[in-house]
Amino acid sequence: MEVVRGFFGLIALVALALALSENRRQVAWKTVAAALVLQVALALILLKLPGARQLFMVLNLIVSALEQATQAGTSFVFGYLGGSAPPFAVSPGANTYILAFRGLPLVLVASALSSLLFYWKILPLIVRGFAWLLRRSLGMGGAEGLAAAANVFLGMVEAPLFVRPYLEKLSRGEIFTIMTCGMATIAGTVMVLYASILGPVIPDALGHLLIASIISAPASVAVARVMVPAIHGLSEDALPQAPVQVSSAMEAITAGTMEGVKLLLNIVALLIVLVGLVHLVNLLLGLIPAVNGQPLTLERVLGWGMSPVVWVIGIPWEECLAAGKLMGTKTVLNELLAYLDLARMPAESLSPRSRLIMIYAMCGFANFGSLGIMIGGMGQMAPSRRTEIVSLGLKSIAAGTLAACMTGAVVGMFY
Repeated sequence: MEVVRGFFGLIALVALALALSENRRQVAWKTVAAALVLQVALALILLKLPGARQLFMVLNLIVSALEQATQAGTSFVFGYLGGSAPPFAVSPGANTYILAFRGLPLVLVASALSSLLFYWKILPLIVRGFAWLLRRSLGMGGAEGLAAAANVFLGMVEAPLFVRPYLEKLSRGEIFTIMTCGMATIAGTVMVLYASILGPVIPDALGHLLIASIISAPASVAVARVMVPAIHGLSEDALPQAPVQVSSAMEAITAGTMEGVKLLLNIVALLIVLVGLVHLVNLLLGLIPAVNGQPLTLERVLGWGMSPVVWVIGIPWEECLAAGKLMGTKTVLNELLAYLDLARMPAESLSPRSRLIMIYAMCGFANFGSLGIMIGGMGQMAPSRRTEIVSLGLKSIAAGTLAACMTGAVVGMFY
């Protein structure tokens, strides 16, 4: 029954993408169908293949090791604020965990490691292997496929760097595919952070987040091909070489750390501003008379608006309001706040299956803050296409959200 519901959920999401399409007559339905089949096949292999559980356990050990390594550094620099024993008695039930000093610094370590793996050619090798799969199965061009694959492991600005010399030559549809892949996935630098937040919510959090990014790539291609059909603008079929920006392992670590600092400051600033703005909006909504005996809040409004969407991907109707609030928070604000809300949510609000579906459905950068980052980054790489990139911005948020929801629907088939 869940398989049938998930299948119809996929059809409904594709139909919604078709309603937003620029040119319905040019949709390459064979590519769309192949992308959906590839997504389901990858999900089946990664979730049900013997040995997948052991792989998840290894990934969780990696998360634990990174958390311990980060805490060693934060304790040394920040003392008890960073995780060492406090020099005073802690009251029973008190929480000494400070997100900015203990959780978020994981980004620094992950960013440095990512840069080092890139320098050692390990990460580019993995990316190029996945790009080969996308090209062979979906008929994507070399530059487009490489950028789409890079988005699985890198951020929405770092991934297009792989194909920077080609961006000016890509068609409108190919650029939109790259943008959609960036919106429907998350970067490895924040994946570890989100896994540490979701650890108490679900076992094997890092493995699930990694799988979500992997299987969202073909979903992104499917949605992008429907909304903005691609006419290949680049005949080059070979995979472009990744840019080399550092000359030593130490330089790679330093460069990665500096990039991590920028990302960390950006996350902290956005959290402060977004939480403050939500509180301000709730104060304004509080002036409106209560609805059903409860004050009107942004979370309630978002929950009502997104409830039909989460119902389509497999959430039981009685849980749709709670799940809709999470999806609305993720879309309007960002996925970090949504995951924090999920981690704090009472156990009875969502069933374990619904929690898993939402973890997958929210695993993407599709929000307005990320759009600004993407436009700034890609516009700098391809100045002559900046106007076109800006015009595709809102569409990319919608496409990334639909692709991530398709991933949630597919996962719901197998649980």
